[in-house]
Amino acid sequence: MDKRVNLVKLSVGTESVESLMVWQEMRRRELPEGLPRHVTRMWPKRAAEILNGGSIYWVIKGLIQCRQRILRLDELTGEDGIRRCAIVLDPELHRTNTAPKRPFQGWRYLKTEDSPADLPAGKSQEEPLPPELSQALAEIGVI
Repeated sequence: MDKRVNLVKLSVGTESVESLMVWQEMRRRELPEGLPRHVTRMWPKRAAEILNGGSIYWVIKGLIQCRQRILRLDELTGEDGIRRCAIVLDPELHRTNTAPKRPFQGWRYLKTEDSPADLPAGKSQEEPLPPELSQALAEIGVI
């Protein structure tokens, strides 16, 4: 199978890509494998396409700003007996071109052709634009 699909998810409470990195690093110490994960109640129906090289694209301050490769989907059962899906992620965050994204609940599928491209190597080391400017430029199609 050569089909692949990504997920897009709001990173609620995150101020920047750096703050997402810090939060994930802090949480990783609590996990047996040390791999970051996002736990969700809904199990993706398109799991095979996600696991065929898909990533989760993080929306921070109204903009898709980075992604992480999805390694696997683990089944978890909470103390309440409800089955959940742990989206297990590669620890490496890849900065992407910014793309505006309106608020939504949960996660959504994101077609590969609609996914923002990764920033060129070395560009992630540059000082990022202020979020307001980056969003304004993305809205008019400049970036």
